[in-house]
Amino acid sequence: MSPERRTAAALADALAAGEATSVEVTQAHLDRIDEVDGALHAFLHVDAEGALRDAAASDARRAAGESWGPLDGIPIAVKDVMATRGLPTTCGSRILAGWVPPYDATVVARLRAGGLPIVGKTNMDEFAMGSSTEHSAWGPTHNPWDLARIPGGSGGGSAAAVASYEAPLAIGTDTGGSIRQPGAVTGTVGVKPTYGGVSRYGLVALANSLDQAGPVTRTVLDAALLHEVIGGHDPLDSTSIEQPLPALVEAARRGADGDLTGVRVGVVKELGGEGYQAGVLARFEESVELMTKAGAEVVEVSCPSFVHALATYYLILPAEASSNLARFDAMRYGLRVTPDVAENGAGPSAEDVMRATREAGFGDEVKRRIILGTYALSSGYYDAYYGQAQKVRTLVTRDFAAAFGHADVLVSPTAPTTAFKIGEKVDDPLAMYLNDLATIPANLSGVPGISIPSGLADEDGLPAGVQILAPAMADDRVYRVGAALESLLAAEWGGALLDQAPPLVEEGGLRRSRDHGGEG
Repeated sequence: MSPERRTAAALADALAAGEATSVEVTQAHLDRIDEVDGALHAFLHVDAEGALRDAAASDARRAAGESWGPLDGIPIAVKDVMATRGLPTTCGSRILAGWVPPYDATVVARLRAGGLPIVGKTNMDEFAMGSSTEHSAWGPTHNPWDLARIPGGSGGGSAAAVASYEAPLAIGTDTGGSIRQPGAVTGTVGVKPTYGGVSRYGLVALANSLDQAGPVTRTVLDAALLHEVIGGHDPLDSTSIEQPLPALVEAARRGADGDLTGVRVGVVKELGGEGYQAGVLARFEESVELMTKAGAEVVEVSCPSFVHALATYYLILPAEASSNLARFDAMRYGLRVTPDVAENGAGPSAEDVMRATREAGFGDEVKRRIILGTYALSSGYYDAYYGQAQKVRTLVTRDFAAAFGHADVLVSPTAPTTAFKIGEKVDDPLAMYLNDLATIPANLSGVPGISIPSGLADEDGLPAGVQILAPAMADDRVYRVGAALESLLAAEWGGALLDQAPPLVEEGGLRRSRDHGGEG
């Protein structure tokens, strides 16, 4: 099997055994990017020179009998919302065009300390505001299953890069589902860690109380390996949790036997039914049946406040985004647009420059959310909107606590539908927001979640995902149950979903088949 088709864990084994070098593995992925990214547009910036330099350094360490960790030498892509010293960081926005940070985000610093060559920065919805990667100032990313469809958002670039074998690993960020929803619609694995379990230092903030960086991979084990590299306490992040991570890799390896005896699985009543695509629900029900056969005790749980989670999120997020994006004032970094002089002949004021820069630099979706957030925080409306939303957020957290009293993990479909066509919902914000219906509650409460591929929907042959949630700092549970379900589904399909994928073909998209149902 060519290097780009192998999992990160398999590549790590090959490097350790001397069967391949990091330079060879990294070059294979760079060649793959050259081959297919013109059609996909998963990357905003590719750093071939830097990646190969770091790969050569990894090979030299290995030759000297040294290693910086289990993923030393494995190439990785990073969502363009993480600060990267020496590499552009644009957040998918023209207002940061050409900005090169003088420092690394903690996640990036830990990747470098672990010896992972960074092949490039991936495309995203502008400032992570979107569910389709259509709101990027640099154009949309395409889904490798069908180039006419979206790869999810806001981290569609990272998911598309991993799904199309441009990188074995990627970093995403999840504010309301931006790792998990792209994972579902591209057939990849996406993890939102416990809030505070992975440092947010150097992550360009959208909503401080919701944002969380995490792994984008092709297998649960790969996600656990990457999570252990980037996770853990960081004194530079005031929201970082001061306790060690659970044993995530151990949990993933334990779950790979497919045995769920004694595990209590709660099916969330409110996350399914009306508004969910029939094929997505069918794949989810099959997953639940497989878990039952594997020994899990499956019960239905009710979280009544979840029906208000979407409205709550779209008050809290715009409010925090409005505050965070005030820093882009054209005075210190990024784009600066100087308007014509005023009618009285005087030069433009700082306010004139700021107004012109923000008008030119921000896209429509960003402007929409800034306006919504500013309104929600304004005098006379704060208590009625933002204050009330925070009270509902507390109810969502209480619903989670009650549900986890009856179940070890909770499960639901990850996204209500498979990938829709590019342009289909871009002019309908409410329809776009509904894509995060099932993922938002976890962000409001800070609990960890994983999305793994649940199969292909019968209607369109496109991937669907199943979401597994656990209590805060019980991330090991999502890895154990996720790995078990992944193993059960692989046996059902006759192999891992992504292993059945031939390369990008001239007809457009990565065509993939399921043994007992259709072709996509």
